[in-house]
Amino acid sequence: PNDAGCQKLMRERLEAIGFGSESLAFGEVSNFWARHGDRSPLLVFAGHTDVVPPGPLEQWHSDPFTPDIRNGMLYGRGAADMKGSLAAMITACEAFVAAHPDHNGSIGFLITSDEEGPSVDGTVKVIDHLVNRGEHIDLCLVGEPSSSERAGDVIKNGRRGSLNGNLLVHGKQGHVAYPHLAANPVHLAAPALAELASVEWDQGNEHFPPTSFQISNLQAGTGAENVIPGDLNVMFNLRYSTELTEQKIRDRIHAILDRHQLDYTLVWRLSGEPFLTPEGELVDAARDAIREALHIETTLSTSGGTSDGRFIAPTGAQVLELGPINATIHQINECVAVTALDELSGIYRRILQKLLT
Repeated sequence: PNDAGCQKLMRERLEAIGFGSESLAFGEVSNFWARHGDRSPLLVFAGHTDVVPPGPLEQWHSDPFTPDIRNGMLYGRGAADMKGSLAAMITACEAFVAAHPDHNGSIGFLITSDEEGPSVDGTVKVIDHLVNRGEHIDLCLVGEPSSSERAGDVIKNGRRGSLNGNLLVHGKQGHVAYPHLAANPVHLAAPALAELASVEWDQGNEHFPPTSFQISNLQAGTGAENVIPGDLNVMFNLRYSTELTEQKIRDRIHAILDRHQLDYTLVWRLSGEPFLTPEGELVDAARDAIREALHIETTLSTSGGTSDGRFIAPTGAQVLELGPINATIHQINECVAVTALDELSGIYRRILQKLLT
């Protein structure tokens, strides 16, 4: 993802109100860290400037990279995920610092351009850098689009873990007319895959739904209708709760594959462990801020995909995701209500007031 000057603009706005900022580039990824104050607690706004590709340009009603306001909606790639939140964070801090220049604690910004992509040179590297030099994040607001019907109606106080598997089942290629001279890996693997798909991994708990196993890709064969494939490639993912660990899942899957006597190779990739911020200081402040600003009650949720909160929570920080409606993210004609961004800025400012004054 090409940052295209977004982080430079953010740093300029923050430096203008007294933040110190530094570029933290790792590999080809642009990141920055900014801080206002040198006391604890440290409340950090975290987010990303990168976006997913726009898809077919002809299906957009306006240029996805030229913001356009129509009927009260701001259209553009990243409007909801998550440049809108970044803008709200900046304006909230501008208003808060102007009113409270000598506020308690500190405010930080941890911004990356590697969230939608591989996520290997972004937030995870910045966190390592901060930990190594002794900076500890106490509270963190991630601007991911968490809301459902209106800004603030849902906040994410945790996320499920995400474990990926790339399974290669080995067979023996041959002619379909002579199956006794071949070994069809699709036939061999089918009972094991059926068992994996039907397993009850856990029943979840009060914070997380039950663990889900999903096959995302299946590939076998040469493309010819008279050739038994030699290998079957299966990609799968598990979104798992705090009832399980990565190792328990691995052990159970290997046991099933071994029981079916498959000849296989399995490569694992962990996207993130599950994390949870229980009700407490940050959750209470966010709920109170939303109630005061919008006169609604918010719902705590751990649903959805992963976020960079998975890299921040293990440091001991309380982490919440609070952003605009997620109905159009990653879609053609992504948009967000202009009023929702103003509301979001007001919520962020109230949270700052509650925690740092």
